[in-house]
Amino acid sequence: MRDKTVSSVAEALADVGDGATVLVGGFGLAGQPIALIDGLLERGSSDLTIVANNAGNGDTGLAALLAAGRVRKVICSFPRQVDSWVFDGLYREGKIELEVVPQGNLAERIRAAGAGIGGFFTPTGAGTLLAEGKETRVIDGREYVLESPIKGDVALIGAYLGDRLGNLVYRKTSRNFNPVMATAAALTVAQVDRVVEVGELDPEAIVTPALYTDRVVAVGDREWAR
Repeated sequence: MRDKTVSSVAEALADVGDGATVLVGGFGLAGQPIALIDGLLERGSSDLTIVANNAGNGDTGLAALLAAGRVRKVICSFPRQVDSWVFDGLYREGKIELEVVPQGNLAERIRAAGAGIGGFFTPTGAGTLLAEGKETRVIDGREYVLESPIKGDVALIGAYLGDRLGNLVYRKTSRNFNPVMATAAALTVAQVDRVVEVGELDPEAIVTPALYTDRVVAVGDREWAR
């Protein structure tokens, strides 16, 4: 039995290098792996491509990583909202690249990477700027756009509980993008509130099986992020 738990966030992120494509789970702050993002900031990794639902909230988490100049490009669905001032300022100054992906397409592109699918056709975005430069096809009289998979070098996952094998359980809305991102990266690192012994998790409650996780680190209770 391989124990995938590590003793610290620094150890969990030890080989995340510059230029990496990083999938970051969460929907706003719900389920966002804040401790791992902070660890990435402390590590000093730079020139990153961040794939997430949105481009940061306030001045913490992803926003802090952006403010430190560590991110070259953001691929997300919602780059602008009431508290996304860090990204907004950087983008207006031409200091960061952006690829906007409709939310359903974002989830499916990540899922495709995890499932080994080479691409898929979707009607979402057809006839808009989002389809420029992409292959299109008419199927049953409707225009579709070919979308490519999004695979990460590393996925940062925020879960509720994990066991020593790497099985993960999520709590309510914190599930969001985390399970699909866990399948789509070369290295999947999960932060959990608490690590339990093998056999303590209800098999019916496990959403991300150990097959998809590489490292698990306990960071304590995160009630505010649920």
